[in-house]
Amino acid sequence: MSALPPDDPAVRAFLRHALATLAYRAGKTVRGTDEGFADYRVTPDSNSPRTILAHVGDLLDWLLRMARDGERTWTAATPRSWDAERARFFAALEALDAHLASDAPLRCGPGLLFQGGIADAFTHTGQLAMLRRLSGHRMRGENYARADIVAGRVGAEQAPPKPEYEFD
Repeated sequence: MSALPPDDPAVRAFLRHALATLAYRAGKTVRGTDEGFADYRVTPDSNSPRTILAHVGDLLDWLLRMARDGERTWTAATPRSWDAERARFFAALEALDAHLASDAPLRCGPGLLFQGGIADAFTHTGQLAMLRRLSGHRMRGENYARADIVAGRVGAEQAPPKPEYEFD
């Protein structure tokens, strides 16, 4: 991934926008849900939303270690309560975004950050959205291209959605 210079401000701005997009979309997916949703499973051996969100937290922790230290060691946390996993998700986003916003060097290629953990986190956000609908915890669709997403806004507090739509 040498084509993407790690300290180019435009590259960092794009990565930060990707994180803000993840915060907006995943935040909408988990907002207003409870422990009942957290433990929903399509089949007895499928992953629950709790285990998926814990995995996303692991991804974000891994990305920060790679960006900050060049460390590529994977660790998997034991899933905690749904509220704790949601808080961990946003805290991990905030920590990674803060590193990208700083003058600290990136210790790995930005393409690796995007194609690995960030893209995987988007995939899991789609899984959470699908599980939300299957579990009966409906979520209204929206045109995400019109969403008010701003680099640096990666916490639980997000802009309200633009017009939402019901899909049957």
